[in-house]
Amino acid sequence: MKVVIQRVLSSSVSVQGEVVGSIGPGMNILVGITHEDSEEDIEWLCKKIVNLRIFDDESGVMNRSILDTGGDILVISQFTLMASTKKGNRPSWIQAAPPETSIPLYQNFLQRLELYLQKKVECGIFGADMRVQIENNGPVTLIIDSKNKV
Repeated sequence: MKVVIQRVLSSSVSVQGEVVGSIGPGMNILVGITHEDSEEDIEWLCKKIVNLRIFDDESGVMNRSILDTGGDILVISQFTLMASTKKGNRPSWIQAAPPETSIPLYQNFLQRLELYLQKKVECGIFGADMRVQIENNGPVTLIIDSKNKV
């Protein structure tokens, strides 16, 4: 499982012109799922995400987590994070999990994240053609791959 985490002042996602998810200060998270992902990946990532100290403290140092700030999270499914660009110029999606595998994992990811955040996590619509508005804060952007824990 790969995630791209962006610290944001605000973020929203629209499908067919209708806003389906919106947050103020917090994290915009893009998530890609591979056929090798499991509940263990979800557990590890969710704990890592809510405890990441990427928000400024009173001294302007990134020393606070989203749990400390009370910020919100918007999650967007994005199979293109699993792209392989090693050969040629057309990305290969062979590592992206098919919907029958990725949808349950994505839903579990959202539920587990809500459990650790202790509030609702906003999200897009899995597999939809989405438009995402992001007002980056910093910018602060991190990429985390659950297969690279060490």
